[in-house]
Amino acid sequence: MTRRIVTLVAALLPIVLIGIVGSSVTVPFVAMGPGPTFDTLGEVEAGDGEVVDVVDIEGVDTDPTTGNLNMTTVAVRDQLNVFEAVGLWLSGRQGLVPRSEVYPPGRTREEITQRNTAEFTQSEVDAEVAALRQLGEPTAVEVAAVAEDGPAGDALREGDRIVAVAGTPVGTAAQVQEAVAARAPGQSLTVDVVRGDEPVAVDIELGARPDDPESGFLGVTPREVSDAPFDIEFNLADIGGPSAGLIFALAVVEKLTPGDLNNGDFVAGTGTIRPDGTVGPIGGIRYKLVAANEAGATSFLVPSANCDEARLDAPDGLELVRVETLQGAVDALEAQGRGEPVPTCG
Repeated sequence: MTRRIVTLVAALLPIVLIGIVGSSVTVPFVAMGPGPTFDTLGEVEAGDGEVVDVVDIEGVDTDPTTGNLNMTTVAVRDQLNVFEAVGLWLSGRQGLVPRSEVYPPGRTREEITQRNTAEFTQSEVDAEVAALRQLGEPTAVEVAAVAEDGPAGDALREGDRIVAVAGTPVGTAAQVQEAVAARAPGQSLTVDVVRGDEPVAVDIELGARPDDPESGFLGVTPREVSDAPFDIEFNLADIGGPSAGLIFALAVVEKLTPGDLNNGDFVAGTGTIRPDGTVGPIGGIRYKLVAANEAGATSFLVPSANCDEARLDAPDGLELVRVETLQGAVDALEAQGRGEPVPTCG
């Protein structure tokens, strides 16, 4: 072997090794970037190929809609090799975060997927209740879960509709919790429920709250559900997390009120929502802004707690509308349609 060949091999060997390592070694990071957006006023293809409304309301007349009201998502890429990670980071559209922030150690991918799916399902329930409250439609309190070893373990069942506690009518989960906590452990409490179609009154001896031994405890998880004379169904699959709540709620309000809440414009946004209409913060706002801008949105509804981050990463031409409640979001969109100033992140 000549000296020239030896020199060439010596020069190429590090490059070959770098190539092997860079393409085969997985980094402990995931890439986060803009995900798809979905117009909640539009249609989507269901699993059987049928085209259905993203927010489908049956049993009541709905108002025609125009424009867009898009929910936004974040795309996550895992199992990246060194070259992929560096390339995505250099693109400027992706960010790298430690894998443990997305996939906590000790939890399987299946467990994390189940949690994200459960959060998304709960966001649909909360969005429906928040929208119905906004519209003045009736809601009810339902037993979502019963602790088997709790005071109500043998008395209440999942799915029971709670009508009254100690003779006082209740219409929210908070009212149930307040009525129970106002009584001391050991006291007997009558809870009126509707089970199936039958009214049932049960007497329960209260236990003590684990975090407050002086307050009564039932051992049930109440949640608010629709009691309206029509059905609302959300038809998006394979999406996780709670951040679609605000946009889902607005879509319901838009379809059940006259006129165009969004004035026919392309509006996008994000935010969790509670049954009382409170809008909460989300993660990945910078990527959702990019996704909305690339989809064609002209304004973006931003949870107030995300405003500082959103202001740093806002694409040119995308107006950031600051929202704290569902009512505030409705008011802002209506003001925007009239050409009036709206709360912004600026």
